[in-house]
Amino acid sequence: MASPAPRMASNEGVIDAVRSALGDVVLSAEEAVDEISVTVERDALNHVMRTLRDTPGLDYQQMMEIAGVDYPGRPERFEVVYHLLSLTRNHRIRIRVSTDEETPVPTITDIWPNAGWLEREVFDMYGVLFEGNKDLRRILTDYGFRGHPQRKDFPLTGYVELRYSEEHKRVVYEPVELPQDFRTFDFMSPWEGAEYILPGDEKAGEEEGAPTPVDADEMAEDQDKEPVGEDAEPTPKTTDSPAETGAGPVADAKAADTEHSGEEIDEDAAGEKKG
Repeated sequence: MASPAPRMASNEGVIDAVRSALGDVVLSAEEAVDEISVTVERDALNHVMRTLRDTPGLDYQQMMEIAGVDYPGRPERFEVVYHLLSLTRNHRIRIRVSTDEETPVPTITDIWPNAGWLEREVFDMYGVLFEGNKDLRRILTDYGFRGHPQRKDFPLTGYVELRYSEEHKRVVYEPVELPQDFRTFDFMSPWEGAEYILPGDEKAGEEEGAPTPVDADEMAEDQDKEPVGEDAEPTPKTTDSPAETGAGPVADAKAADTEHSGEEIDEDAAGEKKG
């Protein structure tokens, strides 16, 4: 049975074709997990995109996505990643450029108009500037938002929080106030046991009635000390007669009949012996 989805084109020869079409602007190219990533010079981005779209054999007609990546340890900490799709060949390719907080990346809105919204998203989340984008505004965060939330150095709680104020009858912004600091949790397996006391458990062993940890060796020693066989004490009976079970009058009557019948049996047995 044929696959319901069209088969993706092979990556064989794609990197060589891209290098041949783009020339020296290709900084690196690699294939990993069946995907091709090409890093190019930032200033040549517009030329790269037109070449990948218009070159026969490449034919990447659509720009599907623009994403940002933050590497704080790099001199140019941001990467802008473009995902292109060739409809005629059913093939995808990833193009990367790097930049910093101040150097803008050339816009590609003159090639693919839908890039305008995607560039605004990268600007909003990472603060990357796009030269030539005529409507570079925030698109996901609110008006007056401070900072860029997808940067690695942005605090998880943000700087301000908003709520509806009954007093002002509108949404108001306030500085973030945490009732407690963030805790660092240790997800080590409890079966292995920690070699330290977790915060809040300092007095766990001092509380009255708290169980004392016992290991397997101590349990074995306790079992060896318990007498077994002839030296072990017999288990005491809980009652001496059925009448003491507390079952009520019926049980008492049955117990009396049982005792009476037992006496008769004993008298008959004694008479047989005398005879």
